[in-house]
Amino acid sequence: MKPREVSVEEARRIAVRAQLLDGSATDVLSTVRQLGFLQLDPISTVAPPQHLVLWSRLGLHDRTELDRLLWEERKLVEWNAFLWPAEDLPLLRARMGRRDRALDGHLIAFLKENASFRRYVLRELERRGPLLSREIEDHRPSGREAHRWWGERKMGLMLGVLNARGEVAVVGRRGNQRLWDLADRWYPETERISWADAKRVFDEKRFRSLGVRLERGRLIAHPEAVDGAVPRNQTTFLSPFDRLVHDRNRAEAVWGFYYPARDVRPQGQARVRLLRPADPPRRPRDREDRAAARQEEW
Repeated sequence: MKPREVSVEEARRIAVRAQLLDGSATDVLSTVRQLGFLQLDPISTVAPPQHLVLWSRLGLHDRTELDRLLWEERKLVEWNAFLWPAEDLPLLRARMGRRDRALDGHLIAFLKENASFRRYVLRELERRGPLLSREIEDHRPSGREAHRWWGERKMGLMLGVLNARGEVAVVGRRGNQRLWDLADRWYPETERISWADAKRVFDEKRFRSLGVRLERGRLIAHPEAVDGAVPRNQTTFLSPFDRLVHDRNRAEAVWGFYYPARDVRPQGQARVRLLRPADPPRRPRDREDRAAARQEEW
């Protein structure tokens, strides 16, 4: 079977079903596997986004289940501010090992400028880990300094960069604080695959989990997407991070939601991006579709 173009009505049903918003979700692990990942964020006005996304599909559930799957059974992996199924670790390692200067140039420059700091952090984790970031003393002379990117303490930035590149891993939490250790001590051995092969698998998994994607203004359904009536009494609330609506161009094409940004520059402050609803919705342009694809890849 090949991907096929579908109507807006079909796309809506397929998207809801693919994202398990039709009441078919059964447990935390299978839900994460179907969605592909859960995005993490410290903002918790109602609840952290990873719990909101699960609640939208499962309703009331044991919120400690994520911790059990992460740190006890290790069926999930935390990497780069996302939770992933552990079976995706070979794909993630290929992504960690990617060296794309167009995307990672500033990170490469940061590591070169702070080579001794990097060695110090890795040495401390090897000798004393697992550790919270605050348990690693700032390296001298790379310690506290005023900087608009990392503020006065760049330990968190270094750990984040090393995590993104597969050198350190999040191995637990104390409250909301992450525990860090060397990645080789936490990640199990896996097969090695190229980033090109991994990217193809990632793209396929993403397409399947969304059910429908936007291509040059057309709504294209995955070959395995299932269409059918969605229960009318199925009502829920969505996190802004929810994959059903996270892509603004796709959300406009499928649901008619469009929120254009306008610039506001209060006196003496940096530019602020505000969103306001527009009516009627406009049709996404190919240029914006490509921009959305680049943003998702980043």
